Amino acid sequence: MSPVARWKQWAEKLTRETFTLYFACRDPRTPWYAKALAACVVAYAFSPIDLIPDPIPILGHLDDLVLVPLGVALVCRLVPREVMADCRERARTFMDCKKPKYRVAAVAVVLIWLALAVAGGRLLWNFLA
Repeated sequence: MSPVARWKQWAEKLTRETFTLYFACRDPRTPWYAKALAACVVAYAFSPIDLIPDPIPILGHLDDLVLVPLGVALVCRLVPREVMADCRERARTFMDCKKPKYRVAAVAVVLIWLALAVAGGRLLWNFLA
């Protein structure tokens, strides 16, 4: 298998695991702390805003290559196995039936970032005024 094919396969698996975490967030059998961490990982994975901007050589993509897989691995350990198995099946079915649309997730994440920026700006304004 060529290196490019391996990378594509790894990226597809990571995308499927991210959707698995999305479904785990919505499952009532998932503990609250795992839901909170899973929501953060999913939001970061689908967010158009990164901690380190992608145009910065090497470091820009390194955060995506390290933080998302580590977050996925951690959440997978926190969620019960039977829940993860069910959610993996749901993610597989979802991705096979239709191509995921990231626009809705992107809009939600951008709105959250904007709300946080406005709240931070107001706090800073009140602090400096």
